[in-house]
Amino acid sequence: MTTDDARVIPGGPAAVHDLGLVVLRKASVSAQDNNAYLLTAGGEQLLVDAADDADRLLALVAEGGGPLTAVVTTHRHWDHHRALAEVVAATGAAVLAGSDDADALPVPVDRRLQHGDTVRLGDVALDVICLRGHTPGSVALALTEPADGPHPGRVHLLTGDSLFPGGPGRTTSPEDFTSLMYDLEARVFGRFPDDTVVYPGHGTDTTLGTERPQIAAWRARGW
Repeated sequence: MTTDDARVIPGGPAAVHDLGLVVLRKASVSAQDNNAYLLTAGGEQLLVDAADDADRLLALVAEGGGPLTAVVTTHRHWDHHRALAEVVAATGAAVLAGSDDADALPVPVDRRLQHGDTVRLGDVALDVICLRGHTPGSVALALTEPADGPHPGRVHLLTGDSLFPGGPGRTTSPEDFTSLMYDLEARVFGRFPDDTVVYPGHGTDTTLGTERPQIAAWRARGW
């Protein structure tokens, strides 16, 4: 089982974190290095961002075992939901997305997520964190590692395109940048400790401890 998933090759094998009650698989599914994440717990599965390559994603679901009960789309941008319609049609999974991005998706949304909501996967609860700025309805999911995991209590944060190694996601106006930085500081850096693992929508993983010293520089440069 692969445990070092800082980087996965597009189209290549998924990287896997065994977190005890939860198994987290990460796969890069596009030429844009879009990451898709599959969480498996209690015989159920949750996919975060059906970004592309439906065949690859459905194979990932088969690898995880158990039904795909839901797909969460982190935000409205086209490159994060190109395979959504096909995956949902094949699995019957419920569609979840941030409330303010839901109407932009190519399929009807079954549940519109708000800040502070909880998404359940078996006996595991994931916290919904709205991070406004990259898009109005961008959401992140926070998974707290269960007691039987290798680092009990450690937080695993799936951030979509709102936070990457080296900075926040792209914004198109000073107002959106300010909004995203406010939410990141108040809802992410102000809430979670340095050992929190960040799984972004593209590319490599990071931790909040790695990124925290750069916050002032991000604000100064304005992106």
